[in-house]
Amino acid sequence: MKTRPIYIRGARLVDPAASRDETADLFVRDGLIAPLPPAPPADAEVIEAAGLVLAPGFMDLHVHLREPGGEEAETIETGSRAAARGGFTAVVAMPNTKPPLDTPERVAFVRRRGEEVGLVRVIPSACITAGRDGRELADLAALANAGAGAFTDDGSTVPADDVMRRALVAARELRLPVMDHAQDRELEKNGVMHEGEFSKHWKLPGIPAEAESRMVARDIELARETGSAVHIQHVSAKESVRLIREARARGVAVSGELTPHHLALIDADVNPDDANYKMNPPLRSREDREALIEAIVDGTLETFATDHAPHSAAAKGRGFLQAPFGIVGLETAVGITYTELVKRGLLDLTAWVQRWTAGPARILGLPAPSLRPGAAADLVLLDLDSEWTVRAETFLSRSRNTPFAGRKLFGRAVRTILGGRTTWA
Repeated sequence: MKTRPIYIRGARLVDPAASRDETADLFVRDGLIAPLPPAPPADAEVIEAAGLVLAPGFMDLHVHLREPGGEEAETIETGSRAAARGGFTAVVAMPNTKPPLDTPERVAFVRRRGEEVGLVRVIPSACITAGRDGRELADLAALANAGAGAFTDDGSTVPADDVMRRALVAARELRLPVMDHAQDRELEKNGVMHEGEFSKHWKLPGIPAEAESRMVARDIELARETGSAVHIQHVSAKESVRLIREARARGVAVSGELTPHHLALIDADVNPDDANYKMNPPLRSREDREALIEAIVDGTLETFATDHAPHSAAAKGRGFLQAPFGIVGLETAVGITYTELVKRGLLDLTAWVQRWTAGPARILGLPAPSLRPGAAADLVLLDLDSEWTVRAETFLSRSRNTPFAGRKLFGRAVRTILGGRTTWA
């Protein structure tokens, strides 16, 4: 579909892949970034962007779109709208749908539906094991041929070492990443929050940090043995950070992601009367949070990811013990990560953009998004001076389950462009 040319004037262009940070104009024609003409063409849409930041569109490696089977909480369309509003041009859809994405037909459906909606690039991930039950390896080659961009049993780990090892070997041959929800089921048991002083105070069953770090250690060792890459989802524990940092220093191909909620909240913030503070892995200690911040700053964790997990108000209203894990994150991620890190002087702007763009692209084995001529015009225009208040009732997501309602943040997307076409403004 032919799109109208776009001339963006006077933005601060931040492009980590090109080591570029300067105030300049940018021109888009036919869905691609094009050489800058002497003046805006007569048929171009001119966007006055002085005071705004223009970057490659952001990518989220970890999103639950719930379709098929969970449409009461989210659909590919509503999740795509939330993503575009959040500044994202690509999302990786998790496979723990109903039924799960363990067949080529289901993977192809998610990719096709994402293309039909056309608001973001929806990259389906596929199950590592048939039925996501951890026992029998799915046909990873067939799933890749159907359009899977990664493999994960997210929501559950793969408990059997031999199954995980075979998955890593097969994925290496397909040149696709294995992403693991690293959590030992035996240690997790029926826990609902971090095991520590606050779980004891509230008399709620806890999930120890060791439930995560034990499986991280297992995954790292299997990656080392097989020469394969493994990506650890939603890293939450100090010991996990230490293991990943040391393994990377030894040359093991392990990566990890940090969620905005583990960046901004700790177990002391949990309100036991509000299940919007219930997520898995749980909010951990102040010491864990400090280790996570150090890791995203020094690059031990090279990407953010939201783990956007929508649930209906009825589901979250069952009380802390019975409510499902998870919170929405697509529409608050930019503000939380910018406010907590860049605004406080802990991370520079280019590094922050890198962790939303080139970082996740590298993990998926994709070229780094860029503002160079010839690149796809997947762009986000950001107002980083804008202070705003999170109001869940305004979300475009079908669900409202956030612990950040009422929180004041800086930074938000004011325009998102996909293939030269505005998808949010």
